[in-house]
Amino acid sequence: MLKNKTVVISGIGPGLGQELAYGAAEHGANCVLAARSKDKLAEVQEKIIKDGGKAISVPTDITNQENCKNLINAAVNEFGAVDCLLNSAYRPGNFTEFLDSDLEDWKETMNTNFFGTLGLTKVAVEQMKKQQKGSIVMINSLITKKPLPTQGGYAASKSALTGATKILAKELGPHGIRLNSVYMGWMWGPPVEAYVNGTAEMMNIKPEDLVKNITKDIPLGIIPDDRDCANAALFLASDLANVITGANLDVNGGEFMS
Repeated sequence: MLKNKTVVISGIGPGLGQELAYGAAEHGANCVLAARSKDKLAEVQEKIIKDGGKAISVPTDITNQENCKNLINAAVNEFGAVDCLLNSAYRPGNFTEFLDSDLEDWKETMNTNFFGTLGLTKVAVEQMKKQQKGSIVMINSLITKKPLPTQGGYAASKSALTGATKILAKELGPHGIRLNSVYMGWMWGPPVEAYVNGTAEMMNIKPEDLVKNITKDIPLGIIPDDRDCANAALFLASDLANVITGANLDVNGGEFMS
């Protein structure tokens, strides 16, 4: 699906980020891995190469524009192009109700999730314009469509990204550049597994009982696996979605239906 495509993936971490990278590599992509954690980057890069794939890692803070330029330059120098950008890096912020919130935390969350993402996108687009082709996928969140208390800062930052992405899809379409969004809900992987186990212990219930409570509103009856969620983003990044731009794809097992 992504054979010989150069795919830049921000936010390589223990959940969706690494699954985006592993999935892209399995589909034949040249992977350019970005995150602040050098150890995680090295781990994911090593596994991809061990499995016969191609990958380089570039420590990157997406709120630093020079870091973003260095990342895209590294991709071009190593593989000759940037075909796809998967914007997965994010900051959750502090989960507190509005009246108890520090708006400086909201600003920091906005700086990463909105301005940082757009900063990296801008640098990637400059390269894609030279190629007259490219695909960008924004990893967004169900929280923007199904509001929950205490997550205002995170939801606001992702909502801002929603609006900007639609405008960019309009502006960049004539250059052959597509922009789409995937809205993730619950995703089963190391972060959620740790949350379930920790919360269940705190509530003195079994983890499976907490999972049952979470999945009662999900028609498929499961917490979607993070690899399955990654596959939806990889589809939008690929040439199989050549005529799809400005789309919002819900990836949540049916928990929310537009």
